[in-house]
Amino acid sequence: MTTGPLPRRSFLASTLASLGPLSATIHAAAPTPGKIRIGQIGVGHAHATKLSVYRSSPDYEVVGFVESDPQLLERARTLPAFRDLPSLSQEQLLNSPGLDAVLVETRVRDSLNAAEACIAAGKHVHLDKPAGESLPQFSAILAAAAEKNLLLQMGYMYRYNPGITLLRHILKQGWLGTIFDVQTVISKVVPPADRLELAQYPGGIMFELGCHVLDLVVSILGEPAAVTAFQRHSAPLEDSLSDNMLAVLQYPKAIATVRATAQEVEGGTRRHLTVCGTAGTFHLQPLDQPAARITLDRPRESFVAGTQDVSLPRYTRYVDDAADMARILRGEKTSDFPPSHDLAVQRTLLQACALPLD
Repeated sequence: MTTGPLPRRSFLASTLASLGPLSATIHAAAPTPGKIRIGQIGVGHAHATKLSVYRSSPDYEVVGFVESDPQLLERARTLPAFRDLPSLSQEQLLNSPGLDAVLVETRVRDSLNAAEACIAAGKHVHLDKPAGESLPQFSAILAAAAEKNLLLQMGYMYRYNPGITLLRHILKQGWLGTIFDVQTVISKVVPPADRLELAQYPGGIMFELGCHVLDLVVSILGEPAAVTAFQRHSAPLEDSLSDNMLAVLQYPKAIATVRATAQEVEGGTRRHLTVCGTAGTFHLQPLDQPAARITLDRPRESFVAGTQDVSLPRYTRYVDDAADMARILRGEKTSDFPPSHDLAVQRTLLQACALPLD
């Protein structure tokens, strides 16, 4: 059975608007009135141009950005996300009057030091993925943020995807029964020059790309009891990038598989998440412009027994992340992703990359 957007529009609208993904624990230190003053440290991250989302949002006032690398700074000045914004030192930014929050968009190797400085300065942080290379340092940053009642929001790009929000509703209602299998794939073609940059990190493409879907798996099943990592260098290139990776996550009653590659042609269209339970299956593909196929063993609310395709609203990355941060900083809600979740994701990611935890 195929279902277009109209028959389920009211159901989806109410679901997507009202549901939070996880139990909330972190509050803003105090409600932030008016526009939220925000800045950005670094432009070296692949998602650094998300600053344009905050510049377009009525919730934020962007005060400037920081970049100490002359080449990165020169390139940034040509991009709309940074055009006409002041370039500041990190000290200048963190001492800007009324600054509330900072986006950390440095190269991954520098991200935890930048986040640590922001928390020490009493600023809320959006930290882009993955959460650095040192689990002890990330754990200490989370503890410091919690002690100061500061928000640390991770930049995993599918958390506010409408298909994921719908899935969380279905799981909360128990419509899929006992979950026994989760499968997810996230791939793309990484150009040779970018491969050389990524090869500097021993975690390979799982570290760079697979982290986004590992965040989803941990949201669904929790932290695994064990993780087995498989790494391959499959491309006919001489770099050292682990470009073909698989992680198997073991749970008492479930198995999850996460695949990530750096060489799949049109890999974006095959990015997907499948959740199988004893009472139904949920399949989301592609992740970036999601469409859901849901199979249920019995009718559930407006869904019928059997298989149905559900159209979902168009998804624009980071818009909902920015809006959610604004609501938290204004004291309108609490964070949906507690530090315990972010720490579990990072532990799982490091194991999926065959990296040490200490």
